[in-house]
Amino acid sequence: MQPPHEIARKIVVASQHYPPDPSTTAAIMAEIACRLASEHEVVVLSGSPGALPASQTGVGKPRVIAVKNRMAGKAALVRRGLSELLFVLRIFLALLRRLRRDDVVLTVTAPFMLPYAVAAAAWLKGARSALVMHDLFPDVLVMAGLLKPRSIMAGAMRAANSLMFSALNAVITIGRDAERPLLSYSGMTRNKIRFIPNWATLVPAVRPVALDNPFRKRLTGRFIVGLSGNLGFTHDPEIVFEAARLLKDEPDIRFLLSGWGIGFERLKQLQADANLPNVSFAARVEDAELEAFLAAADLWIIPYRKDVAGVSVPSRFYNLLAVGRPVVLVSEPEAEAALTVVENGLGWVVTPGRADQLASTIRAASRCGDGAFAERAVKTASRFDRGIAMNAYAALIDELLRNPNLREER
Repeated sequence: MQPPHEIARKIVVASQHYPPDPSTTAAIMAEIACRLASEHEVVVLSGSPGALPASQTGVGKPRVIAVKNRMAGKAALVRRGLSELLFVLRIFLALLRRLRRDDVVLTVTAPFMLPYAVAAAAWLKGARSALVMHDLFPDVLVMAGLLKPRSIMAGAMRAANSLMFSALNAVITIGRDAERPLLSYSGMTRNKIRFIPNWATLVPAVRPVALDNPFRKRLTGRFIVGLSGNLGFTHDPEIVFEAARLLKDEPDIRFLLSGWGIGFERLKQLQADANLPNVSFAARVEDAELEAFLAAADLWIIPYRKDVAGVSVPSRFYNLLAVGRPVVLVSEPEAEAALTVVENGLGWVVTPGRADQLASTIRAASRCGDGAFAERAVKTASRFDRGIAMNAYAALIDELLRNPNLREER
């Protein structure tokens, strides 16, 4: 029988994004919270109001508490920043009310101020804290050109990071490339780092290219190049559009674009000005149609700006593999997704900023006769399994409940 103080421990998940929010981060945090709730008391502090899906409610599910959160549009950067700051303050106060000594609080890097508040609240309450690091700040803002690398703001954020990493008990990375920049901080030690990659939400299986696919049949090209998902500050929409411009006189190659974010607004603006005949847009695809949409293209592009290594990992990558499609990744070769592409023969890696290289790679891919791409992609996707990831999260939380000082993995 466990001692009473062990029974009283709980897990608190603090996340701005949580169902019914349809984002990838919301889905990931809900999966983790539900898995942990099968063994522990779990409370979720959510910034996403609204009714939860039926799968997220009932016995053995987390208790979700909505925290007031008014979000401005992504283009309204100042108002958005103020809204996020107020949300983070509310989360901090909520944690001070609810955390008890030796509880564990789990959070994520969205918004970027949230981990600082979580680490501080856990430290003040004698709780244990863990961060799922999807993006590393200020590196993401520097990469996007929003901050100068040696600016006062970037320096202040790095100083805050050192304090935060010192206070955190664990940092979960979703890419192997994140370890090097993390260890550059004085407050970070290798024993705190756990590599738990994200997973495919679609069942890995080869989906043959079907001419009657509803997303494909309205396109005239023989070879369809797809771009899907959120295009944020770390992505480069111009390289995709310039590659399409370079290939506009090749009737067999067509581009199918669908997604959201500031990058897609830029793509729509570029297309409105140029009206390229080989570029088509589709409305944002709902989850029920995702499999059909991803199966519509022969090749998928993930376009990053330079210096992505260790900063960001594309979660969409695993679903592209799950449907059995090769990918062209625009990034440095040492980035996590690029390593996976090269190690498993899943496609091509293109130098950031080189639209000519991207166009040449797409042209070569359209003529490539390697029929084993699909099998290799599906086999690789099967290794990025939800169950494996959930068990790793559960094991980490159990370890933190027993001892705040993690042992270094071998």
